[in-house]
Amino acid sequence: MLQLRPIARPSSLALAVLLAWQGSVMAQEQTPADLDLTPPAELAEPEIKAPLPLDELRTFAEVMDRIKAAYVEPVDDKTLLENAIKGMLSNLDPHSAYLEPEAFADLQETTSGEFGGLGIEVGIEDGFIKVIAPIDDTPASRAGIEAGDLIVKIDGQPTKGQSMMEAVEQMRGKPGTQVTLTLVREGGKPFDVELTRSNIKVESVKSQMLEPGYGYLRITQFQVHSGDEVEKALARLRKENDGKLKGLVLDLRNNPGGVLQSAVEVADHFLTDGLIVYTEGRIPNSELRFSANPANASEGVPLVVLINGGSASASEIVAGALQDHKRAVLMGTDSFGKGSVQTVLPLNNDRALKLTTALYYTPDGRSIQAQGIEPDIRVERAKLTRENGVETIREADLAGHLGNGNGEPDRPSGAPSAADSPRPQEDDYQLSQALNLLKGLNLTRRQ
Repeated sequence: MLQLRPIARPSSLALAVLLAWQGSVMAQEQTPADLDLTPPAELAEPEIKAPLPLDELRTFAEVMDRIKAAYVEPVDDKTLLENAIKGMLSNLDPHSAYLEPEAFADLQETTSGEFGGLGIEVGIEDGFIKVIAPIDDTPASRAGIEAGDLIVKIDGQPTKGQSMMEAVEQMRGKPGTQVTLTLVREGGKPFDVELTRSNIKVESVKSQMLEPGYGYLRITQFQVHSGDEVEKALARLRKENDGKLKGLVLDLRNNPGGVLQSAVEVADHFLTDGLIVYTEGRIPNSELRFSANPANASEGVPLVVLINGGSASASEIVAGALQDHKRAVLMGTDSFGKGSVQTVLPLNNDRALKLTTALYYTPDGRSIQAQGIEPDIRVERAKLTRENGVETIREADLAGHLGNGNGEPDRPSGAPSAADSPRPQEDDYQLSQALNLLKGLNLTRRQ
């Protein structure tokens, strides 16, 4: 038979600290929020209907007293309370976190587009750190790290049981220093990748021509100015093609997301009306709706959007909106499935809470949380290799051949052509399929 001994009365200091601590957290929720994925807004204090859980508070205070009195090494009040806060956040969801000053500064640097580290967006899966997406032109992408890789060790130290913030702190460091990641890919054997940290400046938007009339627009991450950069890129591509594009590929593969407002602005460049995205949460101010305006920077150009398992959050907002409005054909593989909105709530002493406050929904009311966006046309990643055949003789190689009569130069075998110059679609199967689809759409429109 179990004997229940009465809970010792906690010290008045411990209980007073605990009650004051709760009050300070509640008060901070009223401050204007600098937001990770939502536009600035005042978050109203939720109505408290239930009384304070005094029994649980007494238990907490007793545990705090027991640790201070009996733990093998002295532990100060500040450490205990900060660990308690981290514990509260770590058991909510993978994206909520308590940000200490350095982590808070890192988050602000990341959304501005310049920071030091490896260039990996990570999450947690089964207690391990999982790569959501490597960022283009960073040590991670150059080393061949892929979306879905599990990081099981960092410099030989297991990541099992670590918080995401702890792992991120280990991977970041001074540019020029090295770190070794042990990865597991698709259930295979662990392997090591040695990386050199660098000062990472993310170029949010890249653009180029794939072929005459067909443009390529790549968004690596949604930053504060991504919407403006997309508008400028569209104007630049049209200018290179006498003011008119036949088709455009919007590449959102391995884009881990970013700022919600930028995702709305990008989607708005391709839509003329209707809902883009809406959010729902417990706090009234977290219920937001964003709609397109009549301006159309894309001028209705035929559009194919590429997505994959590294397309997350803000990328899924754009893809979902364009799919629901039937403005684009989505091609690739299922997206990541992060359909939650995080709000950054600054606290005192340069700390902050990153708290999940809402879920977002596509115009048709789809929540993609833990589901992802399914492409209209599924195309798996594959490697393209050019076949090296025997060069054949052409008409232009024959002596005394007739000219073509239209003023164009002859093209004997071995003569260079525009198609001989390196193009990104030649090494990218999904991109080549997107381009072929755009060409097919143009053919059907002309018939």
